[in-house]
Amino acid sequence: MRNFIKHDLCRLCQSRNLELIMNIGSTPVGDDFIPENRLDKIQQEYPLELYFCQDCCLLQVPGVINQELVYGEYLYETSSSLGLKAHFKHYADKVLRCVNPPKDSLVIDIGSNDGTLLKYFQGKGMRVLGIEPSLEIAKRVTASGVETLPNFFNKALAREIKKSHGSATVVTANNVFANVDDLNDFIDGIKEVLTLDSVFIFETGYMIDLVQNMVFDNIYHEHLCYFSIKPLVKFFGNHGLELIDVERVATKGGSIRCTVQLEGASRSVSPSVAELMTLETELGFDSLTPLKIFVNKIGSLRDQLKRVLSALKAQGKTIAGYGASVGVTTLLYYFDLKDCLSFLVDDNPTRHHLYSPGHHLQVFPSQIIYERKPDYVLILAWRYAHPIMKKHLNYLKQGGCFLKFLPTVEVISSMSQERRTPLSLAGDRKVFS
Repeated sequence: MRNFIKHDLCRLCQSRNLELIMNIGSTPVGDDFIPENRLDKIQQEYPLELYFCQDCCLLQVPGVINQELVYGEYLYETSSSLGLKAHFKHYADKVLRCVNPPKDSLVIDIGSNDGTLLKYFQGKGMRVLGIEPSLEIAKRVTASGVETLPNFFNKALAREIKKSHGSATVVTANNVFANVDDLNDFIDGIKEVLTLDSVFIFETGYMIDLVQNMVFDNIYHEHLCYFSIKPLVKFFGNHGLELIDVERVATKGGSIRCTVQLEGASRSVSPSVAELMTLETELGFDSLTPLKIFVNKIGSLRDQLKRVLSALKAQGKTIAGYGASVGVTTLLYYFDLKDCLSFLVDDNPTRHHLYSPGHHLQVFPSQIIYERKPDYVLILAWRYAHPIMKKHLNYLKQGGCFLKFLPTVEVISSMSQERRTPLSLAGDRKVFS
């Protein structure tokens, strides 16, 4: 595969009836934070565009970067995301209650990353197998006792797994299904390892939540699809599978947990499937209208934030950014924040002392805000604004200010007299409109 290709057909239904919704511009691989010795090498940038299929209603990124470039030296680890370990513990418990697999049944997790989910299944007496394309992560997790294959999942690999490990009772794929370019080959692989008693369970971002919660920083090259229920029901049906249950969950700014079985298997279809399809129609998500409103809101927010940051820079204020994730790359590029920020901070040690993709803003541990004392810290990891500010109350007390930008641009700063803010902190809260 070349380093970049752009499809002109819908990834699910092969229609050419695709409408451009949002053009982020060109960005590097969003998670390619680099060490100092790579600063003299230009990072290739690739078009990042969001399209809507007007035939099947799939929201998608047709431009695909060579997956080896995206995942070969992948940095993200599940356990580094706030709340995900607890989330996956509850996930495993619920799956075991609902599916009730016999002891020693095989559980396969596709895109298993650091094995967080599989370790919970393993602790309950299940045989487990991870599929993780990042070679170094796969080696490390296998050494820790969770067998992990350093591969991309497809039908050919599924056949090998079936020969060596047998069929699976449970197959999971969390925050992975949306990252797959060839979904037909992927789902044929799922069918290969299922039986009539098996289920395929996956979590993925939900298009309604992306729009309603303004989670635009979930748009990056890894995420090729933003699903709703209507196109999924048709897609699975075309492959001899059926979507039998959907649960909305809060992770990643709003997701759905879907359960799929072989067509004709014994489990009945939950009312949740039809209910969400009805909701999507009622909210207009079978049309372009809510998507265009979403893009206009993001554009207005971008302009608003740029005005505030430009005014602060004109006053000689220093501004740091809090967050160094793949989604932050989208935010920095689409909002054009390179010249507004002096540096980034993050609580994930794998990011420390690296430089952000393309813009090359250096990343430090968050404690450096007490040493460098920036006048303002813009919370780029905006979904975690509450715990970030709670963790750094001393920064406020020492005269620093936090900047939030969703749903509106807000400055939160300390004051000598106590006043309640949305965080129950002592502070002054200014809202810009």
